[in-house]
This record gives sequence, structure tokens and C-alpha cells, in this order.
Amino acid sequence: MASITIRNLDDNLKRRLRIRAAEHGRSMEEEAREIIRQGVGSAVGPENLGEVIQRRFAALGGVDLPLPPREPMPEPPRFD
Repeated sequence: MASITIRNLDDNLKRRLRIRAAEHGRSMEEEAREIIRQGVGSAVGPENLGEVIQRRFAALGGVDLPLPPREPMPEPPRFD
């Protein structure tokens, strides 16, 4: 695994990180790793928008919409 050193960290920021780590029961180092994980996110590409919307509303049961009957397509215009 790689390591990183952060220099010139503001004292107030370091104190807030220490407090946040204590609130979550973690070391400052582990808290910093978690913040970076959440900030950077995963390397997975964007999700399919249709699937995301479907998952969000799946619990509502969905709606069955009537499909209108299909009609033949009109002839394209002629320019002669």
C-alpha cells in the first residue's frame, strides 16, 4: 500500500480531524483515509441513469400505462 504525508496542516483542521476521529472511534489516520475514500469515491464508471431511476421508484410498485395502438408510418415527403 502507498503512504502519503500531508505537510503544513492547519492546527485547527488537525484538531477537528482528531475530534471527528474520536467521535467515530477511529484513529486520525483511519479517519483521514475514510474522508479520502468518501471524497474520491470509487473508480467505477457512472451508473446507467435508467437503472438508477428504476431502483429509486421500485418500492412504489410502478405504473402500467396503456400503450396506444401503432399506426403505419406516413410516407416521407417527396421533393420532385
